[in-house]
Amino acid sequence: RSKVRRQAAVPLAVAQEIWRTFRASLWAYVTIPVVAAVVGYGTNWVGVKMIFYPIEFFGINIRRWPETPLGLAGWQGIVPCKTGKMSRRLVDIITEKLLSLKEAFSRLDPVQLAERLEPSVAAAIEHDAAWGEVWISLTRPQLRTVLVQLVKDMQAEIESLLDLRQVVSSAFLKDKVLLGELFQKAGRKELEFLVNSGLSFGFFLGIFQMLLWICFPNNWVLPVGGALVGYITNWVAIKLIFDPVEPVQVGPFVFQGLFEKRQVEVSQEFSEFLADRVLTSQRLIDEIANGSNREKYQALVRRTVPAMVPDHVVAAAAGALKKVALEPKSHPVHAYVDKELRLQDTLFQRLCKLSAPEFENLLHPVFQEDELTLIVAGGVLGALAGFLQMSLGWGGPAAEGAVAKALRLSAGAGAGAAATKMALLIPPQVIGGLGRSIRRGLQSFRQWWRGDQRCCT
Repeated sequence: RSKVRRQAAVPLAVAQEIWRTFRASLWAYVTIPVVAAVVGYGTNWVGVKMIFYPIEFFGINIRRWPETPLGLAGWQGIVPCKTGKMSRRLVDIITEKLLSLKEAFSRLDPVQLAERLEPSVAAAIEHDAAWGEVWISLTRPQLRTVLVQLVKDMQAEIESLLDLRQVVSSAFLKDKVLLGELFQKAGRKELEFLVNSGLSFGFFLGIFQMLLWICFPNNWVLPVGGALVGYITNWVAIKLIFDPVEPVQVGPFVFQGLFEKRQVEVSQEFSEFLADRVLTSQRLIDEIANGSNREKYQALVRRTVPAMVPDHVVAAAAGALKKVALEPKSHPVHAYVDKELRLQDTLFQRLCKLSAPEFENLLHPVFQEDELTLIVAGGVLGALAGFLQMSLGWGGPAAEGAVAKALRLSAGAGAGAAATKMALLIPPQVIGGLGRSIRRGLQSFRQWWRGDQRCCT
């Protein structure tokens, strides 16, 4: 009976000893969750920066793999490294689900557009064609009529004249920064959450790390705890941003990824960016006049212009569009086309109508393929912070340990010595087994989570 009483008293003795140990070095132990919060914030901040920077590969270019940001001795931002692949995926979404060229260009009034084009075409004929002044005086009375017909013909054949995929992909491939700016604008709140959540998640996990250090003040506790803080804060934050994709109701609560919840707001920012920076009148006209289908455009101009007009005059007239493409956004042609195409409104409406999985594909690919790299990087940085914390002596004295001391006081000298030895030095086999158990638990949780999502959808 006395043995049973002693065993029942052990948990209470351990709790009391933890409290006494904590109070004895209060401020030293408080540094553990504080440092964990800083580690959580810092690793998440570094993770976000690694997504977009550096623009070019930084390090020693000993060995690199195609479209892989991590080299043998260096790193390139995920988005700049995978600009080609990500832009192709984005182009597929825009061309297949968001925009129809025929629909957009049908909104242009041929008479209105011809009126704004006429001065530029007349100037091109006058300056670029042989005997230009003579030819412009002869053709000017019919010039607007011909331009009206040309605009109508271009509207009818716009899909063969304008390569929308090239317009979008070339914008991002020419400027690697542009795609990063798009993702940072559209996912601004999610990226802020990813960084700031590290502070709260890190502090919460740091409390458990502190208790573990009080109970078992071994050399492995702070580094391993720091690694777990860095790893888990990155993993949890990324999962909360995108999972679950579809709304999942649990009792009175509805859970959904933060990004999917903001579909309307993100659609507004996304459409505004594309309309202002990518799908502008200048770039659309430039693609028609100078792009891969320019010969079709030149042939169309030749068919539309009366046969009596010589080829060199027609070529000068067709070349006017090249000069218009170089004009600023305030030029009458660009101002009219940008306004009447209403691409921003169309993109916004179609983005809002995308299903949750389709909408997720706008941003999640930035994280998805290199998600594990970012999470592991957080764990490595957390482990380094733990080693630094241990080296500086933060976190309280690495003494006997509250568990060992409580067991020694409760069990007597002989048993206490064995308990102290066990508490102060956990065998590697135990640590390995614990690691395998945690890994299996995480895998089981992921399988359950995905299965639960499929059932709910």
